[in-house]
Amino acid sequence: MKSTTWGSQGLEASVQGLGARGMSAFYGERDDVESAATLNRALDLGITLIDTAEIYGPWTNEILIASAIGHRRDEFAIATKFASEISEAGERGPVNGSPAYARTALERSLRHLGMETIDLYYLHRIDPHVPIEETIGAMAEFVTEGKVRYLGVSEAAPDTIRRAHATHPLTAVQTEYSLFERSPEVNGVLDTTRELGIEFVAYSPLGRGLLTGAIASADELAADDFRRASPRFADGNMAQNLAVVQQVRALAEAKGVTPAQLALAWLAHQDGVVSIPGTKRRKYLEENAAAVDVDLSGDELAALADAAPVGVSAGERYPEAGMKQVHI
Repeated sequence: MKSTTWGSQGLEASVQGLGARGMSAFYGERDDVESAATLNRALDLGITLIDTAEIYGPWTNEILIASAIGHRRDEFAIATKFASEISEAGERGPVNGSPAYARTALERSLRHLGMETIDLYYLHRIDPHVPIEETIGAMAEFVTEGKVRYLGVSEAAPDTIRRAHATHPLTAVQTEYSLFERSPEVNGVLDTTRELGIEFVAYSPLGRGLLTGAIASADELAADDFRRASPRFADGNMAQNLAVVQQVRALAEAKGVTPAQLALAWLAHQDGVVSIPGTKRRKYLEENAAAVDVDLSGDELAALADAAPVGVSAGERYPEAGMKQVHI
């Protein structure tokens, strides 16, 4: 696995990380044994950035990571996040970017992870009621204290990114980006991260599984899979989105790779972008990791851009309540 410098602040990590969310939340039944094996296999493959958040579970994902690979701490960088206020009983509340809650969340994540320092600490969503300077200012104190190495924000608008970066240099901005979701190319976010020397971290780089070509209907998903409520998996939208998948599949077959590998390779060819595909199974982890060795020609990149242009997907990324929390 290739490594690179994430952003301009000094974080060294693999060009492809591992999103661990689905191991503990949102994507159906858990299998902690296979998830632990997948985390260890990721490190064996040279994947050195593991991405989690306190909301995943809540907390169970951080605890799983500590249990599965805590003994290999010197082999990976950990990225975790805070935003939605979580009570000690595990109840989820609104986004809280106050310095006080940032402190509570940090100390709790350190405890659950069993670590003294978090490598990359994100504000997961922007609190519209707290100036970004206050939140980032509090997070900068964690850096001074040695409890955090680098800072990031997730789902933030260009102006918010600039204000945050001016308060304390950001290493990463995390936003959904894939052949299905190319809005960062036109809403100024990708231009801003490139200008400021901030790494753009693409989450859901496989379109929440659609770009793998393995999902034909939302009915195939587990009863508690959050994608059942996703507009892009809804009747009417699904058919249009699967038509795009078919075009990507045809291009992948011509290249001799899987649709997932082609989609990840396309992202790897975008300047200043790394990705964190999520999986809870070793089989798919190994498939995803192999995508870093897929080289695409100019013609192949153009064909993918034609097959999946900006705005091609039908349906919003999240239901209405979720969309209110992005790009603030």
